[in-house]
Amino acid sequence: MSDRKPNFLFLFPDQQRPDWLGFNTELDIHTPTLEKIAARGVRFTNAVTPSPLCAPARACLASGLAYERCGVPDNDCNYPLDLPTYYMSLRDAGYRVAGVGKFDLHKDTSDPANLDWGLDGSRLLAEWGFTEGVDNEGKTDASDAYRAAGRPKGPYFRFLAERGLADLLVEEHAKQREYLGAYTTALPDDAYCDNWLTENGKKILTGFPEGQPWHLVVNFTGPHGPMDVTERMRKSVENRVFPEPVANTKHTKEDLLRNRQNYVAMIENIDRLIGELMEIVEERGELENTVIIYSSDHGEMLGDFNRFGKKTWRYGSAHVPLIIAAPGVRAGTVTDALTDLTDITATILEYAGCAPLPEMSGRSLKGLMEGRTGGRREVVRSALDGWRMVYDGRYKLVVGDGEASALFDRSVDPHEEHDIGRDNPSVVRRLSSKLSLGS
Repeated sequence: MSDRKPNFLFLFPDQQRPDWLGFNTELDIHTPTLEKIAARGVRFTNAVTPSPLCAPARACLASGLAYERCGVPDNDCNYPLDLPTYYMSLRDAGYRVAGVGKFDLHKDTSDPANLDWGLDGSRLLAEWGFTEGVDNEGKTDASDAYRAAGRPKGPYFRFLAERGLADLLVEEHAKQREYLGAYTTALPDDAYCDNWLTENGKKILTGFPEGQPWHLVVNFTGPHGPMDVTERMRKSVENRVFPEPVANTKHTKEDLLRNRQNYVAMIENIDRLIGELMEIVEERGELENTVIIYSSDHGEMLGDFNRFGKKTWRYGSAHVPLIIAAPGVRAGTVTDALTDLTDITATILEYAGCAPLPEMSGRSLKGLMEGRTGGRREVVRSALDGWRMVYDGRYKLVVGDGEASALFDRSVDPHEEHDIGRDNPSVVRRLSSKLSLGS
């Protein structure tokens, strides 16, 4: 790698399962752009989120702190403005620090003022450490804020209102339960949120000055529910068949298949958009000096165990994809090394030559990716109010969640259906000792 500080292109979809990407050859999913990134970098197959909920996960990522220390216990909390972020560190190191999409760092719905992104999407960006960007509304937050205020409260609904499309999307969101959240939107492709926010990212990326290092995080709103897709996207998946969910007893096969088809359509659309961003990086002549990261805040249950969305310790919710392509890494490597989102924070800071954040939980993956150090975690943890989970790459122990401790052996029980804790007390004891942050 040259003496220049590397750039960072951070691709961050919302609610992406690690097993629902083109790397899983058992599923009819096509993600050629991600496969190209993985061929240039390292793909981690044992990544988890520190907390499977939007605001806590993003707070852990911003701060590098574990769930218990990130200051955001659930989705009704704002990121503490006195808590340092890695964005601040990059800005102080001379980076242009930009972001587009759904940041989800102000979520306290008890105060209506928090459902306000600024019509240009700049509210609180400087306080979090950004030099520029467009923070837009998430899916349901967007229509909820518009409905409550009677006017746009963020840049995406401002755009929709100017196009005469805002009321249409509010009406669609109000009816989504009729379709189990999976439907074809009447929005044209250029007004679909992920497509629109990517255009914002492309403008910022194109405008970065030459010679100054930059960081751009693209916070896609998909493949988060509702599973809304455009007509073009729907046509791309309507004839594909996907396996039925695990242990689902509540929903019809038709609704479940439509959900899974639309989920895939969103993933493939995001892959296409990532390709457009990558083309700009290449045109700028910066591809070889850019760290490209793909991950997500949490997964999506997709009907497994009668659940959709997140908030549970189960695989579909708590595990996330992670791909990092960077100068000097062992290209094309696939590793089962344990990792979580806070390790991304530590990795970015090391590549940028910045000091670790205070009390940071994350560990840099740079040495591991370059083959210089082992750098492996013994366990990774995930948590949310009411439960704690610890995972060692084979066994997963869960405590709380309104039930007794449960232990699963994912090597033979990947769907986590069989609690084997009673027959393996020594494993329960060993992993119980690892639940605390100090272990």
